[in-house]
Parts: sequence; C-alpha cells; structure tokens
Amino acid sequence: MRTTTPVLLIGAIAWLLLGCQVADNTKQAVNSVSRHIASQTHSRSWLLVDQRTDTLSVMVGVKPLKVFDNVAFGRNGVGHKRKEGDGITPLGTYHIRWVNPNSRFKLFFGLDYPTAQQARQAFAQGRISRADYQAIVHADQTHGIPPQKTPLGGEIGIHGVGHANGRAHLEKDWTQGCIALTDQQIDELANYIHMGMKVVIR
Repeated sequence: MRTTTPVLLIGAIAWLLLGCQVADNTKQAVNSVSRHIASQTHSRSWLLVDQRTDTLSVMVGVKPLKVFDNVAFGRNGVGHKRKEGDGITPLGTYHIRWVNPNSRFKLFFGLDYPTAQQARQAFAQGRISRADYQAIVHADQTHGIPPQKTPLGGEIGIHGVGHANGRAHLEKDWTQGCIALTDQQIDELANYIHMGMKVVIR
C-alpha cells in the first residue's frame, strides 16, 4: 500500500493540473468568443436619435441595445437645417467622423454634416459656392470631415453638458443644433461609439 501511495498522489496532482489547464483553456475560449461577439455587435451598431421621444438609442439591427432619455436638441428644434446659426438640429443620416475629448461640453462626437446631398441642394439654390460644394462632396466620397465653416454651418455632433447649464438641459432644448446628453450619459455612450458609426436623426 505504501509503495502505491506516491503514485496515486502524483496521479491525483497530474489530474488536478490537467483539470486546471482545461479550465483555463475553456475560459480563454469563452473570452475569445465573447470578444468576437462584442466586436461583431460593435461593428453592426448604430445610433437612432428620435425627436418625438427625446431619446438616443444604441441599435443593433432593429433592436435597441441601450436607450438614453431626456435628450436635448437645437433651440429651434429638429428639421431641415439651412444655414449657420439657425439653431436647428438637422434631420438625416450621418456618421461619427471625429471626437473631441476636451470639449467644453465634456465629450464631443462630431458628425459629417453637411452631407453631399445637402450641399447639392444648397448649391442648386445658390446658398453655397462651387468650391464649398466640391469640398463637401469630396469629403463625402472619402469618408472624411466636410468643411465646417460654410454658410450651411457645421460642428454638429453629440455632446454632454460640460460647462453649460445642467438645469436648462432638463427643461428645454438649448443647443446650437447639436444633440446633448448629460455628462453621465455621454460617458456611458462613449463605450458604444466607433468611428464611422451611422447616426440617424428623425
């Protein structure tokens, strides 16, 4: 009996070590799958901004993954933005093209407004120059940032409250044309944002 005890002990230790290795391998496999699923979800996600419900939803396909409420819009509401300084949040489909982590509104996720379609209409109506029109179209074709200082306005994005009036945020639409969330909400939204992410404002 005594001569077999070390053998049994060694076997038990080996079995435990093998069990740990299998557990580690299983854990690594699960983590790998989880990262893959998260990556796939991340790449398929988009933002839906709805003026009717004052919400911003992180969508995956047609299903909301996360909904932020009490969203604020431009001081003159949501509509067809025509010029700089009109206080209107533009309707349409856009994409996240840049991030300003040091914005006075805490975080700023910039959209590719104005789009080529908006520039085309404005040029046809004589509201922008040919040079502005061509620059905006080029940015659209190259997935870049369109000129932000044309008569159509710019610097439209999603941001927090930052140095603005937090109480006013809860009471009325107050931005110059952007979409505003609370600072806590914008920090949470940052976890879902990726460059090129589609943003639909309706």
